[in-house]
Amino acid sequence: MIFKKLGSPEWLLVCLGNPGDPYENTRHNVGFLVIDQLADRENLPVQRLKHKALTNTALIGGKPVLLMKPTTYMNLSGEAVGEAARFYKIPPDRVLVISDDVSLPQGKLRVRRSGSAGGHNGLKSIIASLDTENFNRIRIGIGAKPNPQYDLAAWVLGKLPPADRKAMTDRYPDIEDACKLLMDGNLQYAQNKFNH
Repeated sequence: MIFKKLGSPEWLLVCLGNPGDPYENTRHNVGFLVIDQLADRENLPVQRLKHKALTNTALIGGKPVLLMKPTTYMNLSGEAVGEAARFYKIPPDRVLVISDDVSLPQGKLRVRRSGSAGGHNGLKSIIASLDTENFNRIRIGIGAKPNPQYDLAAWVLGKLPPADRKAMTDRYPDIEDACKLLMDGNLQYAQNKFNH
């Protein structure tokens, strides 16, 4: 992914997580982990506070993109996304959200153009703010909780063990490719390539 500072964005790349040290390296913060890794690699930190998010502008596959890490906490992520989408006049079909998914095995990807929140409070907030389910998303599996009695909040807010963290980092090139394909309008190809 070639990151470069640019003018007014045509896309929003929203990576979900919770701000603050207690949430670092947790399952629920895989969106933050993805954008931090890519930004670090390109020496383009996502640090400018704007639209209730830490942001930076980048060129991804030739398209100007606003990179976003909402600072609202997960369940209010839509406040940041809606504000930025309105400000830049970006339609929902040019919003791409990267989030965790407890229903997918560790490290598995699911690329979609639309759909329900599936119980994910960040996606639920974004759907409410954009007033549509029709926006792009890449969901990253964090694995199911170990047993039915285990508290779901404790599971998603638990720290990623080294092996699980590696399962995430191994998928970063695929996540990057999926972003480019979606932004190029190649949804079907991205789904065929990564949804298996």
